[in-house]
Amino acid sequence: MFLHQAPKQAFMNTPTLQQAYHHCQRLAARHYENFPVASWLLPASLRRPITVIYAFARSADDFADEGEREAAERLRLLDGYDEQLDRLQQHLPPAEPVFIALADVIQHHNLPLRLFKDLLHAFKQDVTKQRYADIDEILNYCRYSANPVGRLLLYLYNKATPSHLLLSDHICTALQLINFLQDIRQDYTEHNRIYLPGDEMAAYGVSEQHIHDCISDTAMQQLIETQIQRARALLLAGAPLGHELNGRFALELRMIVQGGLRVLQKLENHGGNVFQRPRLGKRDKLTLIYKALTKEKPYL
Repeated sequence: MFLHQAPKQAFMNTPTLQQAYHHCQRLAARHYENFPVASWLLPASLRRPITVIYAFARSADDFADEGEREAAERLRLLDGYDEQLDRLQQHLPPAEPVFIALADVIQHHNLPLRLFKDLLHAFKQDVTKQRYADIDEILNYCRYSANPVGRLLLYLYNKATPSHLLLSDHICTALQLINFLQDIRQDYTEHNRIYLPGDEMAAYGVSEQHIHDCISDTAMQQLIETQIQRARALLLAGAPLGHELNGRFALELRMIVQGGLRVLQKLENHGGNVFQRPRLGKRDKLTLIYKALTKEKPYL
């Protein structure tokens, strides 16, 4: 049995490569609202491999977060994905659709297998770790949960130079921190996770009760402002990547950076409620497109 079957479909025999790709496309389509990397901005030749990478990450993330499974079962499923990656490394033929397509993508684009291992490391950590002592622990998590995605895109574009990889890491880490800030309440209520540095919470006089009761007092606002400034600094540090590269990928990067900065601005203008999730409206999106097209430097 496959670890993650396509909806309303079971393969009686080992699927063909084409069936495997279709499986990944259907899986991505189910979560398309959270899948901007396959947008029309990207070259058509890369949309399919990016969809496969997403299908791998999305299905593994579902093991870590979705449903009513016990922690041991979640880890067992993720270990199964780890074993499938080991099979690819040993050049053994995969049998599951996600890995049939993934093997083809890895081979044709010479992608480092360790980056997929890193993503699995993050998903497993989500199962076993719910609190973070300091920012170093959080940044280390981002190294596994977010940075591999940007690195894989650079490898797909044949732009994975050391300097580009570093800039990409800054952007991806910043985006992960922004997601944490948007989902403080959701992460706590749905998964009992807090992605805020424990030592900084203590320094500002913020307790878990603040999150439990949505207390947005001065202490909480100051704590969040520190996180906003950190995320903004990282995003600006990585922003030159969108100007060093060219073409549609660079345009998409510039839009992502501008979007991240706009979300941070909205988080900052919280109106006394740091738990309110910011939304980008039509005017915001048009502004982001304009700034990306005109290559406006993202200094806010």
